[in-house]
Amino acid sequence: MSRNILSTLILVVAFLAVSTPAYAYLDPGTGSLILQGAVAAIASAAYASKLYWYKIKAFFSKDESEYTEPETASPEENQSDSD
Repeated sequence: MSRNILSTLILVVAFLAVSTPAYAYLDPGTGSLILQGAVAAIASAAYASKLYWYKIKAFFSKDESEYTEPETASPEENQSDSD
């Protein structure tokens, strides 16, 4: 198996060593798109961590009752309060 990995590595290095110039043009919009994608990825990761922060904290906490969501009143309790 390591022989296959070694031969693949040699093949990749050979392809990279003999590459030709691409003569490609990257306009400023491309850089803006890459930057926008990076900012969106960071914002998405921050929002996801915010959503699951209490669950993650409760998982690693010794006292899980401290980080549980508050209980809401049942519909029967709400009807008795309005009478």
